[in-house]
Order: sequence, then structure tokens, then C-alpha cells
Amino acid sequence: MTQLGQALVERHAMGARQRQFREKYRSEIHPLYNGPVHIAVIYIVGIAAIAWCASRLQNASWEWLLVAPVFVLSNLFEWWIHKNVMHRLVDVWALRAIYDRHTRQHHQYFTDNEMTVDTSREWRIIFFPWRALFTFMALGVPFALLLGRLVNANAGYILMITIVGQYLIYETFHYCCHVHDNWFVRYTPFVSTIRRHHTMHHNKGIMMELNMNLTFPIADWLMRTSDLDRGLAGHLFNGYSMKHVKPAVRAKIEQYLGDDQGVTPAAIDRAA
Repeated sequence: MTQLGQALVERHAMGARQRQFREKYRSEIHPLYNGPVHIAVIYIVGIAAIAWCASRLQNASWEWLLVAPVFVLSNLFEWWIHKNVMHRLVDVWALRAIYDRHTRQHHQYFTDNEMTVDTSREWRIIFFPWRALFTFMALGVPFALLLGRLVNANAGYILMITIVGQYLIYETFHYCCHVHDNWFVRYTPFVSTIRRHHTMHHNKGIMMELNMNLTFPIADWLMRTSDLDRGLAGHLFNGYSMKHVKPAVRAKIEQYLGDDQGVTPAAIDRAA
């Protein structure tokens, strides 16, 4: 049986099933798809939205304290939607599409046996479609308007700044989880932590239940859905260390290391 070891090691042990799925997926990407354009749209729109909201602020002071609770609530929402929508088959059109794209596609394209990409055309399987940002902003607007009415306009704009910023962090951290190991992802605080956290999430043995955060593993610590047996600070600054993986979880992860058998839509759906 393959052992986890004491630190994250980038694996390149792609099985036949994963290789075949990748080849099929890449062959179906539209010829006009352009990875850098896809990313540019997300970040240009997101940064522009943040800049516009910031330009509307008028002598904001204590309202900036709202960043903390909005950040925590966003983290909990990130955890909830990943666990209960992206990894649970709900037979409603939009929700089913999210499940299909994430669990049936993303988790077959990436396993802990091979987590990386080599070309920008593969960014399509990492980043959300550009329309997802508009959807999340639209979901935030009613709360911003309500906060603006109950508190003041600054509070509403700061809420939007925070949730859009959190979305861009999500996309950035997720990208860092699927590039080849390098000094930046290995040594940058929080990035190194989420890279290890997310790699373990892609193990077939735990992917439906554990390590649901993709920015900061706060909700996973709070909801006890982390593979680590550590406090909050230990979770946030864990980096590549595997020393604190729960023994029972370690055994389950190691059971599936090097095995891509059973990672099929039917098997995934049975676990959902």
C-alpha cells in the first residue's frame, strides 16, 4: 500500500481511466476557447466591481469592521455549496449542472494521483465559467441593499467588496492547487495550506465528505470536516505537513492512493 508520508508530494501516477477521461474532455473543448481570455474576464470584471464599490464609499470608518463577519459567512457559504450542491446530486436543472461539472468532470480530471495541468486550455476545468461571477454578485446585491438600508450605504458597498474579493481569492487559490509544484505554492502562507488540503480532498476515499473549503479551511475546522486533527491556527498555517492527518482518515486515503478504479459517474453518484 502506498504511504502518505509526512509532507505533501506532487504525484504523477495517472491511471488509464483518468488519462482516457482527460483525452476525451480536451477533445470536446471548443476550438475558440482561450484560457487567458477566460481568466482576464473574471479578474477584470471582479476588480472593476471592487473598484466601483470602493469609489462609492464616503468617509467609511467603522464600517470596515463588517469585513470580518462577511468573510466568515462567505467561508461558511463556500463550504456549504461545495458539500451540499457540488457534491450532492440534486435533480434540479441548474443544481444538477453544477454537480455534473464538479463531481463528474472536475473530480475525474483531477485525482490525488495527478492534480496538475500543462496547458492553458485546461484552465477550463479549473475556473468557473465567467457567468458564475455575475451570479454570485447578483446573489450578494439583495443583502448589500438590505445592509445599506439598515446601516448605511458604506456597509452595503463593503459587503460587495468583501464577497467579490472572496470569489477572486477562491479562483486564485484553486488555480494554485492545480499547477505544478513551485516555490510560490510551496512556501506562500495559506496557499501551501490549501494546496495540501485540496489535494487530499481529491482522494476518492474522502472527496464526498472532507476538506470542502477552497480558500481558508475555517469552516472545515468548525464543522469537523477536515482531515486534520489540529486547532484553527494549525489548520490555517499547516502548509504541506501531513503529520496531523487523523489516523483513520490517513488509512482511508492510503487505501485509494494509486487507484483510479471506480472513479466513474455511476460510482460517484452512489456515494452522493
